[in-house]
Amino acid sequence: MTQAAENNHEKRKRWMLSITLVFIVLGLIYFCYWLFWGQYSVSTDDAYVDGNSVQVMPQISGRVLSIFVDETDRVKKGDIVVKLDPIDAEIALKKAESTLAVVTRQVSQYYDSVNELKANLRLKKDNLDKANEDYKRRQGLVVNKTISAEDLSHSLIALNAAKDDLLLAEQQLSAGIKLAGDTDLYHHPQVTESIINLRNAFLNWRRTVLYSPVSGYVAKRPVQVGQQVSADTTLMVIVPLNELWIEANFKESQLKNIRVGQPAEMIADAYGDQIKFKGHVVGINPGTGSAFDLLPPQNATGNWIKIVQRLPVRISIDDGQLKDHPLRVGLSMTVYIDTHERKGEPLNAQTSPKVIYEAVDYSSDLNDAEKLIETILKANSKNIEPVTP
Repeated sequence: MTQAAENNHEKRKRWMLSITLVFIVLGLIYFCYWLFWGQYSVSTDDAYVDGNSVQVMPQISGRVLSIFVDETDRVKKGDIVVKLDPIDAEIALKKAESTLAVVTRQVSQYYDSVNELKANLRLKKDNLDKANEDYKRRQGLVVNKTISAEDLSHSLIALNAAKDDLLLAEQQLSAGIKLAGDTDLYHHPQVTESIINLRNAFLNWRRTVLYSPVSGYVAKRPVQVGQQVSADTTLMVIVPLNELWIEANFKESQLKNIRVGQPAEMIADAYGDQIKFKGHVVGINPGTGSAFDLLPPQNATGNWIKIVQRLPVRISIDDGQLKDHPLRVGLSMTVYIDTHERKGEPLNAQTSPKVIYEAVDYSSDLNDAEKLIETILKANSKNIEPVTP
């Protein structure tokens, strides 16, 4: 073997040794990475920002009169966003007010009539007592032949007529009491029905003004001025950008060590690697996305192909991060979950029910309706107590 051949052989050996050492070092680095971090982390880029899409829908039908916000506008909870034409609702409200006033006066007359019938009954009882005494007195006079038998017959006729009058008065009083009812004016069936109609008309009138149920940004506004809308028609969609979370779709083979409460790190494509969002696992969906499709897959057929399923994992975003780096619903994210802590629950534990989200409280509308009802009742009636026979 020549000197040149020996030199080439030595070079090849050194190159092979160098390459082997490089692979060994890389293997050691990967092993250390897997040992201390890799086996305790799962990741996916099949993740997206999700949030509440709150729909603004009317409770009554009507024509759109005014629109106060447009897409991308920010609104606060309780701001007016849409007004419907109130004319029909105002007419219905005035009609209901008038009906309640008329019915209240009519029912009040029922109670007054009962009092008159009671007085008439007392009068008929007095007349019967007088006719009975007169008849007994005349019976004695007939024996003494002071009066004729004809006079006694007339007295008996008067007595029977007084009895009939008393019976008629009792029947009239009974009918009057039934008409008035054995309750007070405020709970009389006719008044109650009119109150319900007025309350409904008042609320429908108030419902011509629509308020934003939450604070957020208008994402969609399909409604147009002059459009005739029906109840439960979506007028606009408002998204609260301070109430967002991440839906990360992990492969079923990655779910083994994921637990509720584990910390997570997220990177948004919109901001790049420089901005890292922090959060934690809130819960794991009880089913894959395909399981809840309108037409779920039929795996019992002969032409079956196994497909790796993905399960949505909800990850919260720690407070304060969205203020400086706001996210939007639907943005792509890359998620890393640290699975070091594996003592947590794979599913959420049962908790006591509590309010998570809350819209505008409209109970004040009902209170205002009750005040209007009270005013009408007092203006058209007396403070009448339940009647008794």
